[in-house]
Amino acid sequence: MVGIIEYQNALGALEQRGFVCNYFNGGAFGFPKGVEVGVLGWSAADDPTIRPQLRPQIRIIPPPAEENMAKGAVDVFEGNLPGPAWIMPLSHWAFELDFGSKNWLPELIRSVGIDPQLLASRSDASPLEFNSADRPHLTRFIQTLLENLTSSDFMLASADYPVLCTIHHHKQLWWTSSDKAFIERVGGHRF
Repeated sequence: MVGIIEYQNALGALEQRGFVCNYFNGGAFGFPKGVEVGVLGWSAADDPTIRPQLRPQIRIIPPPAEENMAKGAVDVFEGNLPGPAWIMPLSHWAFELDFGSKNWLPELIRSVGIDPQLLASRSDASPLEFNSADRPHLTRFIQTLLENLTSSDFMLASADYPVLCTIHHHKQLWWTSSDKAFIERVGGHRF
């Protein structure tokens, strides 16, 4: 069953693994300066806003791209990152449920068994935790974010590994990890 992780607990766990929070009380986590990080992007289409130096790290995913990326992300978790997956807004829930994505996000949250009112007043990014039994819900959640985000971004994080995946509103997934072998495995994923 999908659950809510209290933000302070998530923050402590992510900081203990070496991540830094780039937005107070938010889900915008990253690696500290000086840590060598591999990056790989999956995109539904060519995007001229992608910086030239990142273009070699982008893969265009075949249609239906959002569905394929969501399934691929869950496959990556199942094959490489056993344990819980966390999804959180880069900003915070109060913003997303009042301004950012209020027309469709409450129903998505309800669909995984969480009352959106439990998140609506939170000015933090308390993660939604998906366990292995929740993988179908996780796939649908990621796909719906990819299909509907217009200005906000979300983070998909492993609760146990040095891996972050930004769910970007340009219909993209951006994988970052200090484990170069992991990035190579993601790059070799077949769609």
